[in-house]
Amino acid sequence: MQTADTIPDVHVFDDPERVAREAAGLFIRLSIEAASARGAFSVALSGGSTPRRVYELLAEDDYRAQVSWPGVHLFFGDERTVAPDHPDSNYRMANEALLSRVPLPLRNVHRIDGVGDAAAGASRYESELRAFFGDAAWPRFDLVMLGMGDDGHTASLFPGSAALGEQQAWVAANWVEKFQTWRITLTAPAINAARRVLFLVTGAGKAERLREVLKGERDPQRLPSQLIQPRDGTLEWFVDRAAASKLEGV
Repeated sequence: MQTADTIPDVHVFDDPERVAREAAGLFIRLSIEAASARGAFSVALSGGSTPRRVYELLAEDDYRAQVSWPGVHLFFGDERTVAPDHPDSNYRMANEALLSRVPLPLRNVHRIDGVGDAAAGASRYESELRAFFGDAAWPRFDLVMLGMGDDGHTASLFPGSAALGEQQAWVAANWVEKFQTWRITLTAPAINAARRVLFLVTGAGKAERLREVLKGERDPQRLPSQLIQPRDGTLEWFVDRAAASKLEGV
């Protein structure tokens, strides 16, 4: 079990391409394990450039053929309050890179509706999650993929935002002051209920913040990524050498 003082499980790879390939390989292995154990594989996808490359790889012939797509259910960790065809939409990115390129049944794609009132969208998404996971106290994703912003945020859990304190809801509408907009996001307890959580972090611009999150004082109001500590699951960080450059002993 992970706790706040658990030593981070950090895997350092040469460059962003190797990070993406290792993550795609993990996705495939976990999909096979989940299909065998439970008959389905549930994943919450992340936005961002590094995850996009993972999705592109999974859609390539040699990767795609290794996944039993009819048993895969794809969810989203967060979404912007935009239409699904908007350039900023996490769904649009995932659809272009992966969903439209693999034999995934439409009913297995569980997107967040970012159009209209954010609180209503969060409520609808939580209802869909609860329908999928049944009477579970929290959603038990097989895998949650996350990125980390250069301000230490993850999903749409931003420094100082109200959703950081949420302990009951699975999904929250979160006002993000720095962008003057609402976001819809899985809450930290919902992410922490996953069987496996994987952070993907690349680039020298993330190095100092990554050091703070992993090695610094615990201050999740300032560094929300520190909130992610699975209660009964595993937490891994796949990072490239540039992002890991300020981590000693890794």
